[in-house]
Amino acid sequence: MEGVIFIGIQASGKSTFYKEKFFNTHFRISMDLLNTRNKENVLLEACIGLQQKIVIDNTNPTIEDREKYIRKFREKKYKTIGYYFHSNVEDSLKRNNKREGKEKIPDVGIFSTKKKLQKPSFSESFDELYDVEITDNGFLIKERQNEI
Repeated sequence: MEGVIFIGIQASGKSTFYKEKFFNTHFRISMDLLNTRNKENVLLEACIGLQQKIVIDNTNPTIEDREKYIRKFREKKYKTIGYYFHSNVEDSLKRNNKREGKEKIPDVGIFSTKKKLQKPSFSESFDELYDVEITDNGFLIKERQNEI
């Protein structure tokens, strides 16, 4: 099985990337949809129990934020993959301003997440890590090499 963790500030393309790359193969777990950590945990446990392929589509900015998912994935022998979404604040603010309703978040949320964002590393127990950038032609994905 496979557990994918997205890492990046709001409006950096994570949910769009999910729709393009994982919609037909992986179950999406997102705080945008679930609203509470309790609901998220119940759904995560159910998906793991059913051996579903999973994408965690949250900002996951810190090592501590990611650790709880990585630990659960490793315990159940999931391949653990991270996708780090490169985005500068200015571009994310522009994308966020195009959103409507609940999808649009206050600008302070983007600044706050960027401030605490820690780039993921293999030392966190990822099996694979990828860097993702938005280009004029879509997403550019680069596999990061483990420097052991």
